[in-house]
Formats: sequence, C-alpha cells, structure tokens
Amino acid sequence: MKNQYFGDINDYRKYGLLRVLIGHGEIKTAVCWMLTPDDDRGDGGFIEYLKEPDQWRNRDPDLYDHLRELVQRQNLRDVRGAETSAILLACRFAPGFLPDDADGRRRYFEALMDLAKGCQLAFFDPDNGIEVKLRVGRKGSSKYLYWDEIERLWKAGHSVLIYQHFPHVPRDHFMETKARELAHRTGAPLVISFRTPHVVFLLVPQPERRNYFRARSAEVAQRWDPEIRVAYHSL
Repeated sequence: MKNQYFGDINDYRKYGLLRVLIGHGEIKTAVCWMLTPDDDRGDGGFIEYLKEPDQWRNRDPDLYDHLRELVQRQNLRDVRGAETSAILLACRFAPGFLPDDADGRRRYFEALMDLAKGCQLAFFDPDNGIEVKLRVGRKGSSKYLYWDEIERLWKAGHSVLIYQHFPHVPRDHFMETKARELAHRTGAPLVISFRTPHVVFLLVPQPERRNYFRARSAEVAQRWDPEIRVAYHSL
C-alpha cells in the first residue's frame, strides 16, 4: 500500500469489503498496510467517483461521505485517514513502513504478531500481493507478502485476507490457482475470493469462522455486485 492511493476508487471497494466482513465491530481485525514510499506514478488519481454520488454513494453511503470529506475537502492522501475516522471499526493498525531488508521485515512482523493477539481477522495490503520469485531482503520484496508469513498468521488462529494484484495472465485461472495454493498451504477447507475490476482479495477463514464469513460474503455480493464478485474455492 502507498499513501498516494488513499481514497481512490479501489480504496472505496476495499474499505467497503472490509466494513461488511468486520460488521459492526463483531470481529476484531489487525490491519497490516505493508506501507511503502510513494512514487511518481499516477495510480492514485482515480478519485473522480467522489464527484459522482448518484452512481457510487449507494454502495456504502457513510463510507462514501467519509472519503469525500477526507480526499476532496481536506485533500488528505494518507492511510491515517482510515485509522482516525469511523471508516474501520474494531481494527488495530500496524504502524510504519515495511522495509526491504530482512532484519527490518522480521521486526515488523514480530510487532504485527503482538498487535494481532485477540484479533479474529488479519488483513494484508501489499503493493502487489503474494510472493513471486523474489527473496526476502531483496529490493522490492516489501511489495509482497510471503507464504511463511501467511502460514504463521494462520497457525496463530487468525483468518487471513490478502490483497492480490492481477498479473498479465487469465484471471479466472490465476484466482483458482492462488486459492488452491492458499488452501493447500494452510489446510483450510475453504477460500473465498472477492474480485474487483483490477484486483482480487483472497480470504482464508478459520474453520470456526467459516459460516460467519459465508454470511458476510453473501452480504458483500448483495451490496457490491458487480463491483465486487464473490466466489468460493475448495480443494
């Protein structure tokens, strides 16, 4: 995640998804932004939707109004806007930037494990998604979440939600492959995907939370389709 993206159309979908999954604070959530420094790309400029309330506001009126206030009126492009407003309830937020170096990353995730104690859900928002063939500690590794980190949070009893960018491959096959690998590595009987026009979010529910997240996923489909499309994957 980069601060420059805060409040864009992809953020609106992302926060909308999180708000449904979390409910009215029914589950505690650890939010790991995996922040990296801003760059000179214009990817965060997609905020025209904030000028089109007739088209977009009905998905989540309170969220829409909060984002419009922060981005349009206050010109705020910083994830702290989500941390200090009523956008996300019952959440704890991992502070600071995630470094590329291996020792810094280890300390970051140790702090996250402490932060996540007592949380039922852990959300990860890496720039790109789950690891590719790039070793921890190499330049750019902060853009990825690594398998051992996913497995560690899962084994600690947390359901895990992961932001995943779509690479230039057929999307249906990519989602199914990633979901199956998540199920295989964690032993989870179910993975739920939330597909948006540009990215997919992959949820691995703990078995005791499976019915809860199925019900929440149905609400996501009802409120957000076709902006967010829900699918269920199992081994």
